[in-house]
Amino acid sequence: MLKQFLNLKLSQKLSPQQIQLMKLIQLPTQAFEQRLLEEMNENPALESGNEEDNYENDEFQNDEYDEYDESERIDTDDINIDEYLSDDDTPDYKTQVNNYSDDDDDRESPIVAPISFHQDLINQLNTFILEDDERQIAEFLVGSIDDMGYIRRSLPDLVDDMAFTQGIYTDEEMVEKMLHVIHELEPSGVGARDLQECLLLQLKHRTPTEYVDLAIDIIENQFDAFTKKHYDKLIQKYNVSKEQLKKAVHEIERLNPKPGGSFTGNNKITENVVPDFAIRIVDGELELTLNGRNAPSLHVSKDYQEMLRTYKDSRDKSSDQKDAVQFIKQKLDSAKWFIDAIRQRQETLYVTMNAIMHYQEDYFLDGDETKLKPMILKDIADLVGLDISTISRVANSKYVETPYGTKLIKEFFSEAMKNDQGEDVSTLEIKKILQNIIEAEDKKKPYPDDQLAELLKEKGYPIARRTIAKYREQLDIPVARMRKKI
Repeated sequence: MLKQFLNLKLSQKLSPQQIQLMKLIQLPTQAFEQRLLEEMNENPALESGNEEDNYENDEFQNDEYDEYDESERIDTDDINIDEYLSDDDTPDYKTQVNNYSDDDDDRESPIVAPISFHQDLINQLNTFILEDDERQIAEFLVGSIDDMGYIRRSLPDLVDDMAFTQGIYTDEEMVEKMLHVIHELEPSGVGARDLQECLLLQLKHRTPTEYVDLAIDIIENQFDAFTKKHYDKLIQKYNVSKEQLKKAVHEIERLNPKPGGSFTGNNKITENVVPDFAIRIVDGELELTLNGRNAPSLHVSKDYQEMLRTYKDSRDKSSDQKDAVQFIKQKLDSAKWFIDAIRQRQETLYVTMNAIMHYQEDYFLDGDETKLKPMILKDIADLVGLDISTISRVANSKYVETPYGTKLIKEFFSEAMKNDQGEDVSTLEIKKILQNIIEAEDKKKPYPDDQLAELLKEKGYPIARRTIAKYREQLDIPVARMRKKI
């Protein structure tokens, strides 16, 4: 026998508007501008303009609408026309004082449409005189080059892949021949199958000198000893002086181990960083401004309001007109919400960055990175009364312009560690001191990790060797053996 019963429970769900607001908050300035353009293209009821264009001041906001009762409804669609002719719910969005810089308002960045890395290689390939079958193989090889400029596949694999996927039947000898053609393309070293071949290709394109020839011999015959920096062994092997070997090594260090990565028109289009905030020091006090491009002036279309007024004034209302009013209502609702979301986004960004600025006031006043305090997302969330996830969205992709350079906001967050006096210090402070020690070390005898740990302990930071190794890797600093110079 079936039983029926009631079960009450509480659940929390985000509305579509809340989800969209979170997405807007996460966008940096340039992406936000693109999102704004998309919304305006999709919603004709949303318009941008200066204050004098605001619908609050236009001819449609006059006394003749006051005669309509706010409770009057359209029977068929239950739409209150006055809600969309009134300015109470849809104020013009203007940026508040001291929230943005006027200098940012009309600033535009040039748009570049570069060709891809692989298309550039194909264009170069077209300058070679090749048979049809050779060109097909060469183009396939270009397509097999990764973004760093390497072909990381064996000749048999390439031959099989061409046969199965392209219907090109060839042999390893022909593929090797076409690889030599690819190796003539720019940037030098492109199409190499490993680092050793990449360096050799670049050296062989250099003007021959005594030190270039020595560098070629080292890479070709003593590559393992070179990568392990066994310089004494190389000096003995080639019977050269330390100065001669140093100049040969210098030739190698000038090479590019990732020839594809330096191509400015790579598949990933590089964009200039646009700061979302600016911090300045005025009379010894910190002043925060929000980039004006985050605060557009938006209002609801006057044409759409005119359509509603015409509908309201008309006596005979056809079904087509009612369908049109329903469409207009949806667009106006969407425009109202988007304007309000922009305001909430601006307030959230400003309040969050303002809290971060005051939390790290000592750093922003003089730029000394050792004065950065330990700060986690929860610290700021508690100060501004927002969720941790919201603070994370603001910090992860936003930049702030400071007197000491443009910084990614999330770089100001760090965990705390205890110094020898039991005080909490930022891991950023420790990393900065570690970096300074390594920069000042004797490169002929660089400090191993255990010695670095001892040096930091002497400075009042008792840290384990494995922690030193972790911080060193985060700073992209190699081990002592790889930092060794001749």
